[in-house]
Amino acid sequence: MNEYRTHNCGEIRKENVGQRVEIAGWVHAIRDLGGLVFMHLRDQYGITQCVISGESDLVETVSRIPTESTVSVEGIVRSRDEHDINKDMTTGEVEVVIDKVEILGKRLKPLPFEVNSDIEAREDLRLQYRFLDLRNEKLRNNILLRSKIIQFLRAQMIERGFTEVQTPILTSSSPEGARDYLVPSRVHPGRFYALPQAPQQFKQLLMVSGIDKYFQIAPCFRDEDARADRAPGEFYQLDMEMAFATQEDVFAVMEKVMYDTFVKFSNKKVSEYPFPRITYRDAMLKYGSDKPDLRNPLIIQDVTDIFKDTEFNAFKDKTIRVIVTPNAANSSRKFFDKMVEFATEECNAKGLAWVKVNEDGSYQGSIAKFITEKQAKLLNEKTGLKPGDAIFFVADEEDKVSGIAGEIRKELGNRLDLLEKDVFKFCWIIDFPMYEISDEGELEFSHNPFSMPQGGMEALENKEPLDILAYQYDIVCNGIELSSGAVRNHDPELMIKAFEIAGYSKEVIEEKFSALFNAFHYGAPPHAGIAPGVDRMIMLITDEPNIRSVIAFPMNSKAQDLLMGSPGRVTEEQLKEVHIKLDLKDNK
Repeated sequence: MNEYRTHNCGEIRKENVGQRVEIAGWVHAIRDLGGLVFMHLRDQYGITQCVISGESDLVETVSRIPTESTVSVEGIVRSRDEHDINKDMTTGEVEVVIDKVEILGKRLKPLPFEVNSDIEAREDLRLQYRFLDLRNEKLRNNILLRSKIIQFLRAQMIERGFTEVQTPILTSSSPEGARDYLVPSRVHPGRFYALPQAPQQFKQLLMVSGIDKYFQIAPCFRDEDARADRAPGEFYQLDMEMAFATQEDVFAVMEKVMYDTFVKFSNKKVSEYPFPRITYRDAMLKYGSDKPDLRNPLIIQDVTDIFKDTEFNAFKDKTIRVIVTPNAANSSRKFFDKMVEFATEECNAKGLAWVKVNEDGSYQGSIAKFITEKQAKLLNEKTGLKPGDAIFFVADEEDKVSGIAGEIRKELGNRLDLLEKDVFKFCWIIDFPMYEISDEGELEFSHNPFSMPQGGMEALENKEPLDILAYQYDIVCNGIELSSGAVRNHDPELMIKAFEIAGYSKEVIEEKFSALFNAFHYGAPPHAGIAPGVDRMIMLITDEPNIRSVIAFPMNSKAQDLLMGSPGRVTEEQLKEVHIKLDLKDNK
């Protein structure tokens, strides 16, 4: 028998009535009613009500125990009176009559915030006292659910014949899109390890080594700014790679894994697979984003051709996109003004034009007088515009208009409450361009540089770089990118050519990716993979708006661990051991 308990606080039921039990946990609440003192005792599994008579020798001790102390209680289980049954508690039909109590860990300091209060404390305070914050039922349940989801993911991958392999945490610095976290070497002065941004090169090396199907719940480390759906510092992904595989093979595995996981752990409706496939080009045109939220029914359409001869200055020589909002003509003038304000202040748009269609088919709105009868006819035919609808116009340079229209589409969906409720809508974004133009005007890789170009060497040699597509794909759910993946470029000659187009010499490949480039000279199989973000999956399933609510010990938005005090200063002796001298005047 366990020294502290015969039962946990969530399992005592009517069938235990009359039994002597011992339970242990945290004092959730104490109510002193004079003749009786009630104590709610809480552990990971639930809450049990304990009661002691005011005539007991222990009543003074029990009534003075500080909440959130840990205690062990022994007593007889009895049924509650009919009118005292608490249907909100799994143990609500019974209570334990205390005849022995032992304080195991007394709370000695005032609580910085109420652990189970409806009033939420400041996030920085909750993160500083995360061990108390985790006692909150909602947050604790998120962490327990996280454990179950990870176990389920692991079981699914093993069931499908994947082999779990751990890859190194200390590795070499690699230009993979984000800043590395660097770790100085003590035994090799002036040299540094890097924490892996992802196990990308290692999992591809496993394919060359003969592992057929690899996976792991992989920690990834990136020094990048926080967002609501991105934790700074580290995150976890379901990393997988398959040898002798195509894009279709990856889709077949991942769709089933995603579907089964979301169905098992959520009550919401989940997209049936195969998930819709949307090309990158169509995604940017119709949704203004490469991570479209398909719960939003609004579609962006291009009407540049309709206004090619316009005399309206705001539309001249511009790319023009429109969003039809059905049955929105009755919206107030304030609604339209607020949308214009959003476009100019939040989206950096030059403006936002709009009209609404009256019952007689006439246009009314900010630019109605500039739309000719012919243009109106063409607009109605192309967009399906009808009486009672409103239409918003975005006119800008071609490289800006998609992003602006996408933000406006998203805002309209939210303000008009158009998003489909209680559903997870998945899609694949496919056919990403291999290259793009950087903000500095240079040609660069748009996605993963190790991706296989569609058309192989012929495409690299004969197509314009911006016209070359890659076997790259993202999986998106409800407007959140869960993962990027690709069919890998396993051919050294193709790799040299692909990097050459982006301005990198063979020497750069040999220096930055020496292990992978060298391995591909020893018989590499075609391979492909993907790595869905575990934290984002759990964030969606729990319907949490912030990813930090599904991580046990997250950093704050400034990449600080307020609980452990990191990043922190180290001693001069520690710095000397790793051959580092700081050039910071305030390093004391």
